Amino acid sequence: MKELWWLSRRTLSAALRKKSGWIMLFILPVAGVLVSLLIYGGGSSSILRVGIVNQDGDSPITQNTMNFILNMNNAEVTVANTEETLKDQIASGSLDTGIVLESGFAEHVQSGHPEGLTVLSVKGAQVTAYLKSLLQNYIVNVASIGAATQQNPALFDQIYKEYNENHFKLDAAVVQDTSKAKNMTYQSMGFLIAFMMFSACNLTHLILKEKENRTYLRLLTSPVSAKMYVLSNVLVNIVLLMTQIALTLVVLKVVLGIDSGIPTAELVATLFLYGLTAIGLSLVIVAFAKNSSMSGALQNLIITPTCLLAGCYFPVDIMPDSVRKIATFLPQHWLLETVNDLQTGTPFGHLYLNLLIMAAFAAAFSLIAVYRFSRNNDTRTFV
Repeated sequence: MKELWWLSRRTLSAALRKKSGWIMLFILPVAGVLVSLLIYGGGSSSILRVGIVNQDGDSPITQNTMNFILNMNNAEVTVANTEETLKDQIASGSLDTGIVLESGFAEHVQSGHPEGLTVLSVKGAQVTAYLKSLLQNYIVNVASIGAATQQNPALFDQIYKEYNENHFKLDAAVVQDTSKAKNMTYQSMGFLIAFMMFSACNLTHLILKEKENRTYLRLLTSPVSAKMYVLSNVLVNIVLLMTQIALTLVVLKVVLGIDSGIPTAELVATLFLYGLTAIGLSLVIVAFAKNSSMSGALQNLIITPTCLLAGCYFPVDIMPDSVRKIATFLPQHWLLETVNDLQTGTPFGHLYLNLLIMAAFAAAFSLIAVYRFSRNNDTRTFV
């Protein structure tokens, strides 16, 4: 145990000796969280700025429609005098959208054929869809009354009056929008797992460096065994990856106050399991690389494309179906899939298949590395 402890401290010292090691291990994961915050933390105000012009006079239907618009939640409504003024305000950006109640609007609605209402906007359906859905529900109801009472205006007035009295109770509650927090968490996890893979490979890369400068051979002349040497590297890898995970979650949840929607213990356990997969992959790269230069090339050739296909840098939903099928063969995909399922409320115990797949990746990579080491006849082989 003394030898293992000494080797672990020695490997940790070598990993943190250069500034690049600190940047990869601690700075870049935090930077990934900040980038996710910039991507998903912005957005326009939740208050919709609406302008309205009444060209239809003082008809009860027109006035009630005006009152309905003025009393809408999450909307700041301004009454404009003319349609030209309304268009100028929309063009200048002081209003998001505008509504014009044209002459004859009330008559069309009462006849059962609602026309004469125009919605203006330069921002497209993302602004007008919410407003149109509210107005359609209100106006269609009034038009239905008009269609049923076309031959009896007095009956229309009676039913319309009762309709406006609202003899029903509506309980409303405000639901917090957590989509941005979930998107930021998902994207942060994507960046984190990419940096975990690079960190694991960089630390395992030290094995090849020490083989090349003959430090490894000198160590084997001591009571240190080859298996103990590799085990110390794996243990330091685990410690540093767990530190990486802890730092990222502290910045995400404590410093920035972003609720991931996932219990911390479940998220840490999932990331730890993926960390074992990353370490296994790093051992495979070292096992097949003949020197440190080849190891660096394999690292970039494997990690960057697979992270791109798995959706670490942007959501996999925007990719074609063929690319999504390829992503299912990558361990990064199963981690992100697990994070997404946990955010949508799936119990942790129900995701045993995802966890087993990640464990299978870790076991497969480790077995491949062990087999490669045992079959390598190069004099620099360390296992």
